[in-house]
Amino acid sequence: MSENGVLTVVCDVHVDRRGRGARKEVRPGPDPRRTQPPGRVPRVARWMALAIRCDELLRDGVVDRYADLAELGQVSRPRVTQIMNLLGLAPDIQEELLHLPRTTAGRDPILLSDLQPIAATLDWGRQRKLWRALRCRHGG
Repeated sequence: MSENGVLTVVCDVHVDRRGRGARKEVRPGPDPRRTQPPGRVPRVARWMALAIRCDELLRDGVVDRYADLAELGQVSRPRVTQIMNLLGLAPDIQEELLHLPRTTAGRDPILLSDLQPIAATLDWGRQRKLWRALRCRHGG
């Protein structure tokens, strides 16, 4: 307590809004968004992570079929199939997808449609050649 009886508390806070017109909430601590690097995680990286998670759900028996995944994710069955096809990629390609650099401006350089023919190739050696060619075309 200070000499005049006033207590001063010093702490980091940030104001958070849930959406347009939503109430503002004061939360303790620094703004978690400020600790993230600039840009956004590429969509194919998020889909690769989602495919891995969905595969776990299938293996653990939480869901039985792709149709259940489609219903849970509120997407079409063909979209689930496209995303799950990423599991057919060689493990090192999957890892590279998960660690793609953040997109800071414009569109993502690599699209899901770019990866479908690679994932459909059964030979991992051939996949790696196709992946390298794709990365070169997109400046990677």
